[in-house]
Amino acid sequence: MKKKSNSLKDLTVQELRDKLESGRESLSKLRFNHTVSPVESPAQLRSGRKEVARILTEIRRREIANNAQA
Repeated sequence: MKKKSNSLKDLTVQELRDKLESGRESLSKLRFNHTVSPVESPAQLRSGRKEVARILTEIRRREIANNAQA
């Protein structure tokens, strides 16, 4: 789990936003597919939501750090 957070810390803000957009898009597709026919592993939905949350948390952490410096 630490491996994911470290990889997010190495990305720029624009890369994080791009990754957030793609994560939300894939999560949306996964939800739709799950509605039509159940996904084999519902844990995929959970992991997708958590990944989006991790990205949002990292973006917010950087915003707070920038505001504290200013």
